[in-house]
Amino acid sequence: MERSTGYIIAFAAAVCLVCSVLVTSSAVSLKDRQVENKRLDRQKKILVLAGLMEKGEGIDTAEIDERFSDNIQAHVIDLKTGDYDPSADTGNFDQRKAAKDPSTSTAAPSNNSGIQRVPNQVLIYHVLENGEPVTLILPVEGKGLWSTMYGFLALAPDTTTVKGVTFYEHGETPGLGGEIENPSWTAKWIGRLAYDETWTPVLEVIKGTAGPVETDPTRIDGLAGATLTARGVSHLLDFWLGESGFSPYLEKFRAERSAS
Repeated sequence: MERSTGYIIAFAAAVCLVCSVLVTSSAVSLKDRQVENKRLDRQKKILVLAGLMEKGEGIDTAEIDERFSDNIQAHVIDLKTGDYDPSADTGNFDQRKAAKDPSTSTAAPSNNSGIQRVPNQVLIYHVLENGEPVTLILPVEGKGLWSTMYGFLALAPDTTTVKGVTFYEHGETPGLGGEIENPSWTAKWIGRLAYDETWTPVLEVIKGTAGPVETDPTRIDGLAGATLTARGVSHLLDFWLGESGFSPYLEKFRAERSAS
């Protein structure tokens, strides 16, 4: 049976409309679950970075929340002053949203990490033992080759010795830039130094192979075939460890520990 052109167009439009309604409905109905899954994934990354969970360990949501609440303390800090904000709701703090809102962010100074706006406040974490912080976990982000890379950098209480790094969201090429998630590569960060004796950021990912921690403490092996991704990691480190990032907070943290 032949159909008119108008009928075919109308039928196609109706099918598209029905499909779009179904897709939209699914996205809306699953949004809360997606948000929760992202929250749990970040918590698991932090727990692994803190040494409180093995990578790939199968534990349920309740256990994840328990380990997190028992051992990790979240703080919202003011980036410019390094002060804690005890009134902030750490459970619902949305750093990405804050960075996009002109009322809660400022324009970033010229930088190589592709960051255009910096939130006035950021969410950090302390890993505690006997009530004292033994690890500081700081959120970092910056442009790679294809995407913005989001991760966490873990520092010892001396604020310079690296205890680990993890990237939990990016769109870099699998097998190349995507190797920023490879445990064998992130393990090479442990024991490296983020700052020199003048508290200038010096940690960088080089092209090629770095030496051992003892003789080459500020450099990390490059990523074969992913020079631009590796360069992006170096740039984001330079930004977030600098004056526009966590330097004021880390300086205040050191001063408080020295005074205590």
